[in-house]
Amino acid sequence: MTVLEARGHGRQKGHTEFYRGREYTVDLIPKIKLEMVCRTRWSREAVQAIVAAARTGQIGDGKIFLSRIDESIRIRNDERGEGAL
Repeated sequence: MTVLEARGHGRQKGHTEFYRGREYTVDLIPKIKLEMVCRTRWSREAVQAIVAAARTGQIGDGKIFLSRIDESIRIRNDERGEGAL
C-alpha cells in the first residue's frame, strides 16, 4: 500500500478564502490517494473497508478504481507472482 498526499478537485471545485484582507481562490483541494495491491480473494473486503471508512455522503468522497495486475516482481530477489506481494 502507498499513501500519497495529492491536490485536485472534482465536482466540488475550489472555494474562496481571505488572507490578510485579500480574497483568493483555492482551486486545488488537499486529498489523499491510496494505491493498493492485494490478492483477488481479498479485494472485496478491502473495497468494503475503504468505502465504510471514507463515505460521508458528500461530494468529494472519492472513487475506487479496480484493475488487474498481470505480474508482480520483487526486485531484491526476483521473486514473482503472489509470493512477491
